[in-house]
Amino acid sequence: MLLPLGDSGMSSEQVAEPVAGGQVATGRLVSLDAFRGITILGMLLVNNVALDTATPKNLTHAPWNQGVNFADMVFPWFLFIVGVAIPYASASARRKGIPAWRQYFKALGRCVTLVLLGCLIDSSVVKRPVFDLGVLQLIGLSYFVAALLYAASASVRLVVAAALLLSYWALLRFVPVPGAGAGVFSESQNVVRYINDVYLRSYHLSGLVSVIPTSALVIIGSAIGDLLRNGKYAPIRKSLVLMAVGVALGFVGWAWNLDLPFNKPVWTPSYILFTAGWACAVLGALHLVIDMKGWRKWAFPLVIFGMNAIAAYVIPILAKMFILREWQWQMPDGSMLPIQQAYLYYLVVHTGKLAGGWLYTISYMLLWWLVILEFYRRKLFIRI
Repeated sequence: MLLPLGDSGMSSEQVAEPVAGGQVATGRLVSLDAFRGITILGMLLVNNVALDTATPKNLTHAPWNQGVNFADMVFPWFLFIVGVAIPYASASARRKGIPAWRQYFKALGRCVTLVLLGCLIDSSVVKRPVFDLGVLQLIGLSYFVAALLYAASASVRLVVAAALLLSYWALLRFVPVPGAGAGVFSESQNVVRYINDVYLRSYHLSGLVSVIPTSALVIIGSAIGDLLRNGKYAPIRKSLVLMAVGVALGFVGWAWNLDLPFNKPVWTPSYILFTAGWACAVLGALHLVIDMKGWRKWAFPLVIFGMNAIAAYVIPILAKMFILREWQWQMPDGSMLPIQQAYLYYLVVHTGKLAGGWLYTISYMLLWWLVILEFYRRKLFIRI
């Protein structure tokens, strides 16, 4: 999207935006902000759960070819949201008289910024400079592909998305892996891994092939954004259509899974459509409840994260890498532990392993919600 993780733009329905104190201001599609907030909360929860073997199954990534857990939904939902926001940002640019070439140039700039920011995060994790294709890098590249195609009609874009997914499916099913043959799809042997290892890894581009299916997901999101902006349909109908489309996409994804299983590491087409279906259904339900029924106050905690998603994603990671895991705390026995480990240790000692783990995770999420709330109060919004 133009402002990829933090701006739902102006809605043709002029829906209301919740603000502190229960007041509202028109302009934003609040359900999209709330949905973006759900993905941020999901990311914080999945990445910081501290329950060891007691971690609920849905908070872990599914094993190879073993279905889809909630943890596997978070990243594709980000990508879907990126696509939904493209029509809003594009319409805003047109209203401001920004020519198409400048929009494409800005899209390229946002793509490059996301790639560099992703490399900064990944370098911070391994404590050395790296250039690779991680989460933000994949978001930036997929967004750029979808942004370039947005000038085409929604039907043409959906045909392109279908072609991308079918082509990717054909690659996985019919292109032989040397020494193994065609259709081999194990964790140690598959055509995507072969391409990464033989052709891309030496250039630090492992994962570049995944831009094909993830771009299709962002394109699907852009078509959903067009539906939400379409003034020809009654708002309530949009909510119902979204949920119906979600069911349809989910069913097609499930059926495709019978031929090529759900798989997050490789981004199989079945996984793309199944997670897109869930995204449509969740957004449709949020649109109905928040934007149409006007039940907005409960969504305020979600909107706080959703309106400042870049900050909510990047700052906790950098703080963990440079502060929580680097700064030392002296324990009662005189030993030194990183702040993160010391805090978890105290919670576990005083409340037990299970309760302490949950307290750690919940308090960590609450801490960053309060930080982003302060950003909100000061009207500090990090945009790309």
